[in-house]
Amino acid sequence: MELRTLRYFVAVAEELHFGRAAVRLHMTQPPLSRAIKQLETEVGAPLFDRSSAGVTLTPAGAVLLDEARALLDQADRVRVRVAAAAGTATLTVGILGNGSDPGATRLARAYHRRHPRVEVRIRDADLTDPTCGLHAGVVDVALTRGPFEETGLTVYELRADPVGALLRADDPLARRDSLRLADLADRRWFRFPEGTDPDWQSYWNGGEPREGPVVRAVQECQQAVLWNGTVGMTLLDHAPVKGLTVVPLIDMPPSRVVVAWSAGDTNPLIRSFRQIAGAAYRD
Repeated sequence: MELRTLRYFVAVAEELHFGRAAVRLHMTQPPLSRAIKQLETEVGAPLFDRSSAGVTLTPAGAVLLDEARALLDQADRVRVRVAAAAGTATLTVGILGNGSDPGATRLARAYHRRHPRVEVRIRDADLTDPTCGLHAGVVDVALTRGPFEETGLTVYELRADPVGALLRADDPLARRDSLRLADLADRRWFRFPEGTDPDWQSYWNGGEPREGPVVRAVQECQQAVLWNGTVGMTLLDHAPVKGLTVVPLIDMPPSRVVVAWSAGDTNPLIRSFRQIAGAAYRD
C-alpha cells in the first residue's frame, strides 16, 4: 500500500464523492477511481458501496479509514522530525493584520508544542494583499481572511465573523442599532489601492465601487474615518479607537477567517498547520 494511494482513499472517504475528492486532490476523476479499485483489490474487500444514492463506506472501508489516517499522520511526523534533526525544518507563515486574534494566539502555542524544533517565520501583510504573499510565492501558508482569487490555492475556512459599519461616534448613523448598505450609499468610503485583489476590494466596499481615501492598514482605516468622516466596514468585535464606533451591518455576509496554501503542496508542516488551526479556532 502506497501512502499516496491512502491519501486518495482518505479524500474519497471524507468527501463521500469521487468528483469532490478529485477536485480536492487536484486530479481528474478517472485515475482516482482506478487507484481506489486497485486498493480494493490489494485489501481483498470493497471499501465503498456505490449506488445511485451516493457513496458510503463499507465496514472494511471504515476500518481502513481509521488506520490510514493514523499511518499518514505518522508518516508526516517522521518527515518533520527528520527535517528538524537535519536543521532544515522551517515554515513561513503570512498573517493578515496584526495577528492579535485569540485564535491565532492559541494556534501559535499549539503549533510550537507540536513542532518545537521547527523554525516558524512570520510575514506580516497589509490589507492590499489578502493572500499574504502566497501568489508571489514568498510564504508557505497564510492565516488570513477571504474572499480573494483562489486560483492555484487551497482554502480552508476556520471561522466567520460578523461585520459592521465603522463610523465617527458623532455620525448621525452611529445612534442606530443596525444598518443596511443602502444607508451608506451616498457616503465616501475608505478603499484599497488600485490593483488590490478585486474580490477582496469588492467585499470590503459592500459590493459597489466607492470613492474616498486610499488605505493599506487597519490603523489607516480608522484614521480615515476619524479625520475625514468617511465610512467603511470592519469586524464587529474589533474595538475602534476613541471617537469611533461600529454599527452592525445586517445585509453583509460575515468575514471568513481562512488558512490558505498552494494547491498540491504536500508539505506535512502545512497539513499540520491546517489541522492545528482548525482545533485552535474551535476553542
